[in-house]
Amino acid sequence: MSAPTSHRSAEQIGRTELGPRPLPELGEHRVAPELSSVDTVLPNGLRVVAVRRASVPLVEVRLRVPFADPADSSTGSRHSARAEVLANTILTGTAKRSRVDVDTELALVGGELDAVVDPERLALSGNALASGLGTVLDVLRDALTGATYPADEVERERARLVERIRLARSQPNVIAREALQRHLYGDHPFAKEMPEADEVAEVTREDVLALHADAVLPRGSVLVVVGDVEPDAAVRAVEDALGGWTGERAAVELRPLPPVRGGDVLLVHRPGAVQSQIRLAGQGLTRTDPRYPALQIANLVFGGFFSSRLVENIREDKGYTYSARSHPEFTPGSATLLVDADTASEVTAAALLETRYELGRLGLVPPTEAEVDTARRYAIGSLLTATSSQGGLASFLVNLLGLGLDIDWFLGHPERLAAVTAEQVAEAALEFFAPSAFTGVLVGDAEVLAPQLRALGDVTLP
Repeated sequence: MSAPTSHRSAEQIGRTELGPRPLPELGEHRVAPELSSVDTVLPNGLRVVAVRRASVPLVEVRLRVPFADPADSSTGSRHSARAEVLANTILTGTAKRSRVDVDTELALVGGELDAVVDPERLALSGNALASGLGTVLDVLRDALTGATYPADEVERERARLVERIRLARSQPNVIAREALQRHLYGDHPFAKEMPEADEVAEVTREDVLALHADAVLPRGSVLVVVGDVEPDAAVRAVEDALGGWTGERAAVELRPLPPVRGGDVLLVHRPGAVQSQIRLAGQGLTRTDPRYPALQIANLVFGGFFSSRLVENIREDKGYTYSARSHPEFTPGSATLLVDADTASEVTAAALLETRYELGRLGLVPPTEAEVDTARRYAIGSLLTATSSQGGLASFLVNLLGLGLDIDWFLGHPERLAAVTAEQVAEAALEFFAPSAFTGVLVGDAEVLAPQLRALGDVTLP
């Protein structure tokens, strides 16, 4: 059989002799399914949420421990350095298990456990066959109550962490993120997402043991179990395993962030850079605010997905950037709207101008009914898609619980999005997307960028 001599283009495939092929109507989104769940607090103060989702015979476990600096100190604190070493070594050995024992026992039930930390929380995440839930919980208990932080493991992981931090600090996105955090929050602990390599190099095993005793606490922490399990049985298993994890105090929550106020964009000099990072920020709304669904849709119309106005302007139309987006960032009691774009140096000022233009246009030329409906469908669909798997649902729920919400918020959110009107979206756009409501940083070569940015205005030059 000979190969075809030509191929039909996408445009040809999409047309017939009578004209373009009609696109099928979008179907209605299915609402989030009813979920069998239990939400309770154990005597030691640990909140446990267990959800049955029996799609596959697996179980997902997510533990969130509030992990802010106990001293509530500034960005000069060594807390973040000690916390990073702790997260990298908490699963490397206990009085009962070596690192090899931990990995072997989890592997035998098809499981794994990992730990990460940031200025807000220590997170331990794992999964296994549903029949292996008891093993995962027992390993977790052992780490929470008996981690020994072997000296050789601390030394090895500390060295790796130092190298990773030094490499990360050379990356433009990391430089831009740190500059934005300092610009927005000053010496607030949230601004220090990554410790200095020299600080990490000085962390000792004794430092990590002391931090574990002071800060790895059940009261105020949340454990989520999602999978092919009966919720009541899962809660009993958690209580049997973790009931002995105790502490006199509550885990330390991050103190509230200061509000984001609009103002100039700060130009951060990066000598020789051929690209620039534009990072803007404005005040957002928490998910509990009744206006949040309207703001969520307004954000999608502006820059929250590929069909947004910002992407259409500075990517599709003008080619200033390959990637542009806007998105919310949530912290306990607060929310921020972020706008990100990376551009070539020669078009940075023009990209910033067009971004400001689109911010203003969103309020002055409100989203149409069609734009709102498209964004609404995307919001509902992406929520249901992101939580359709056991792992996705577990991760989403533990983040919600950390923000003071619960499973009822998740189940009711599609209906709230469906009820939003175009008028409500227009009001949110006018209030929250005004160019004057945003500030931020721009990282690039100041010698190249300064002349055009000086002419553009509202940019603080170095």
